[in-house]
Amino acid sequence: MIRLGLRLTVGGGREAAARLAIIAAAVALGVGLLLGTLAAIGAIGTQNSRGAWFNSGSAETAPAPAPATGSTVDPLWWHLDGDRFEGRLIGRLDLAATGPHSPLPPGLPRLPGPGEFYASPALGRLLATTPADELAARYPGRQVGTIGDAALPGPDSLVIVIGHRPDELAGARDARQVTSIVTASDGSCGNPSCLVGLDNNGMDLTLSVVAAALVFPVLVLIGTATRLSATRREQRFAAMRLVGATPRQISVLSAVESTAAAVLGTAAGFVLFLLAAPLLARIDFTGTLFFPGDLTLPATDVVLVALGVPAAAAVSARIALRGVRISPLGVARRVTPRPPRAWRVIPLAAGLLELTYLIGRVPTSSDDQVRVFLPGILLVLGGLVLAGPWLTMLGARLMTRGAGRPTTLIAGRRLSDDPKAGFRAVSGLVLALCVTSTAVGVIGALAAERGVPRGGPIVSATVVGGYQRYDGAGHPAGGVATPPDAVLAGLRAIPGVRGVTVNHLDPTYAWGTHAGLGGGLADCAQLTATAAFGTCPAGAEAARVNSSFLSIGLRGTPPWPATWPATTTSAEQLRGLPVQEIAVATDGSSAAVERARTVLANAYPGEQPAITVAEDRAQQAANLDADRRLADVVVAISFPIAGCSLAVSVAGGLSDRRRPFSLLRLTGVRLGVLRRIVLLESALPLVVVATVAIGTGFLTAQLFLRAQFGYSVRAPGTAYYLTIGGGLAVALGVITATLPLLSRLTGPEMARNE
Repeated sequence: MIRLGLRLTVGGGREAAARLAIIAAAVALGVGLLLGTLAAIGAIGTQNSRGAWFNSGSAETAPAPAPATGSTVDPLWWHLDGDRFEGRLIGRLDLAATGPHSPLPPGLPRLPGPGEFYASPALGRLLATTPADELAARYPGRQVGTIGDAALPGPDSLVIVIGHRPDELAGARDARQVTSIVTASDGSCGNPSCLVGLDNNGMDLTLSVVAAALVFPVLVLIGTATRLSATRREQRFAAMRLVGATPRQISVLSAVESTAAAVLGTAAGFVLFLLAAPLLARIDFTGTLFFPGDLTLPATDVVLVALGVPAAAAVSARIALRGVRISPLGVARRVTPRPPRAWRVIPLAAGLLELTYLIGRVPTSSDDQVRVFLPGILLVLGGLVLAGPWLTMLGARLMTRGAGRPTTLIAGRRLSDDPKAGFRAVSGLVLALCVTSTAVGVIGALAAERGVPRGGPIVSATVVGGYQRYDGAGHPAGGVATPPDAVLAGLRAIPGVRGVTVNHLDPTYAWGTHAGLGGGLADCAQLTATAAFGTCPAGAEAARVNSSFLSIGLRGTPPWPATWPATTTSAEQLRGLPVQEIAVATDGSSAAVERARTVLANAYPGEQPAITVAEDRAQQAANLDADRRLADVVVAISFPIAGCSLAVSVAGGLSDRRRPFSLLRLTGVRLGVLRRIVLLESALPLVVVATVAIGTGFLTAQLFLRAQFGYSVRAPGTAYYLTIGGGLAVALGVITATLPLLSRLTGPEMARNE
């Protein structure tokens, strides 16, 4: 029977070949997406582990004691910091060995000596092609080698390791001694032992939800393609039953056809993944790109996908043709199927109840979050598909009651008789609408709660050097010395620099007793040159300003006044106060920004590197931007897949119903009437269930947000309505594009018994 099944699959003419190709393509797309998601999850863990060594200094919170007599380990002075160039992060590590046996970080042949440094390949190229006063002048010494890939999170990572004498780092701010190098990441960056890296457990939750959102439309496409020409295949199998074939033999034949297509699709899916892996490596999920070798799959994943997909296809075929196996006359009788029952909404309700129950009970572990959130979201998506026929039946019955035309009556009666077939055509698009609404609801709320305003171009292009010292309550309590006049003059002399303002600590400001802005003092002459941060009252020499210029426009802070209140402190007295920040207003050109950053880095070595306001905003919004990109991927993929499902289903439905349509034409029904019937049969379930799907999507987003973050869904923007409207318009266009097939499929010759 297996050989016969293969012959029917391969040698069944153009119809069988087309069905085989469509099913294989659908399976290939699903397998490719699944493999890509699994590879991305593994790559994030690999990337974190390879960059774990950066956290060696934070793993030991106190300076290491002097080595005991006979010890083979000499402490290593360790100072990790982050520099920036044109918005990109540069990892800077300053080291100083205290003896010949200090630990060696990965990727280095030896520790750099005083006046030497190693640079990553990407940073080495930047140093070679960028003017020295914009970048290289920040780093003392000369390059003696390149950091190996084993020490880099990604191929575009910018990392520099600089050597010093021990006495140079002994008094440096935040410098520590380490006696070992961290070799593994715990995957969570929410604790003091992980200053560098990504919370890959949290990313697992995001990617798992994304995978579920993508796989469901693909499964619908596979199911739709599997049922192509279902009526003719049922007739063929029923005829075999009449001549003596057993139910088991029919099961084997149906399983062989679907399994063969699934095997071909699975193989093609692996090829698709291998071809797409280099492109996947170019997608910035984590702030740096993947090495191509990171996107590998464990043998267990390969075996599970390679065996599980064909097995699932065989089970699907067995379920789809169960009526033929029961009775050889099951097809010929053409009885009206039983209407769907209300129990179909139970899984959908269960998923929503599960998400509701999680409000206030979400576990802290990201692994547990995956286990509790993912089943609820899968239940919602699966429950929507299961409840779709019942909702379609309700809508069809309402349409039939108010029918005033034959077209509406025939379409409504057909949908009432077989709502499963009517919903099947639009199920993929309905899922896409639900997924899109959920993604927009979640991202919109996060943007409203966590989004960071970018600020105007003058503010965004301002370079800010932060030098605050904090007390035990987290309030500014110190800073650095006022920069020499030569430093200020050098900053103002840079082409593109518009002004410089030094923000001094206000010693009279009582933290905890004042509300609103304050904590800083600034020279009015300097503020005039950086007017975007406010000005002084007329005649004032100095003014009270906020403790940080980076907080301008942030949520939760009062609006910045156009005019700051005056103070009696003189400009000369300001020079004796600690400096909290230095703001350098630029024209936004790369040369001006980077030269200003270089001057500040050399004026205050060992301090936090300067950052532009735009970079600070981007850094705060990095996770939100990554989630937004993933949501865009979900929307961009799910809608085309849904469109393919719709086109395949409508075309297949027309092919299966060509005989009854031909009989209607012989009785005098015009072709235009048939076309309106087909359009109504597809449009009604689309409108009815799509409304429920959109509402379910936003409700799912609300429950997820309340459980995970305590946020609420916000009204979507214009882009959402354009996306939904465009998707529905394209769907109706796809349905309309299949209508010309009616003329060819409903000729008189099609009315004969087949």
